[in-house]
Amino acid sequence: MKATWNGVTLAESDDTVLVEGNHYFPESALHREHFTFSNHRTMCPWKGQASYLSVLVNGEINADAAWTYADPKPEAESIKGRYAFWKGVKVAP
Repeated sequence: MKATWNGVTLAESDDTVLVEGNHYFPESALHREHFTFSNHRTMCPWKGQASYLSVLVNGEINADAAWTYADPKPEAESIKGRYAFWKGVKVAP
C-alpha cells in the first residue's frame, strides 16, 4: 500500500493492518521528512487516545492528516505505533 498527498509518497509498505477501512502503516514506512508536529488528540471508545501528525509537502500543510495509537486499548493492540491517514491523503495499492 502507498499513501500519497499532492503527488508525494508519504508512506509505503506491504505490511499494513486494516481497521475500520483504514490501512495502518508501520512507523518505519513513513517518509518522515513530510511530517510535522501536531498537538491534536482524539479519543476512541474501543481503541483509546489517538495522536496526530500534520503533513507538509512543498510548503503546503495538511493539518492532522495522520494519526497513531501509541498506547491503544487491548482490543486494538494490532495497530499500536502504526499510522493511518485521512483529509485527502490517498491510500491505494
